[in-house]
Amino acid sequence: MVSAHQAVEQEFESTAALVLIVDDSPDARAIYGEYLRYAGYRVITANNGEEGLAAAQAEWPAVIVMDLAMPQMDGWEAMRRLRADPLTSEIPIVALSAYAFGDAPERSREAGADLCLSKPCLPSQVARVVRAMLASSRGIS
Repeated sequence: MVSAHQAVEQEFESTAALVLIVDDSPDARAIYGEYLRYAGYRVITANNGEEGLAAAQAEWPAVIVMDLAMPQMDGWEAMRRLRADPLTSEIPIVALSAYAFGDAPERSREAGADLCLSKPCLPSQVARVVRAMLASSRGIS
């Protein structure tokens, strides 16, 4: 028998927006993931661009938070591939870059990011951007 509390949790889990965090840092995945869960989102994670690409194609997240500097496949290549795939081309992407200066923000937008945040950034900042991306993609102002 399912309790009322369990029923509410199951309903929440099926309707909350799914956010994919792609970052090679276990600490970053844990910190951003925990905060986003606290903010009311479902969260899945990936360790690198290859895993992130596979997760995005399998799970269709509402928003992707993508680190740029990762082994195996970096965030720039993963974003290019996500944008080239009709199944994932419209998913909003927030790039996270440790390269605060230089051309990283411009390069990330050229690769497909909707927005680029400089790392380190507060989990609350990531949550605000995710919320704004969701509102924008749903036509909410």
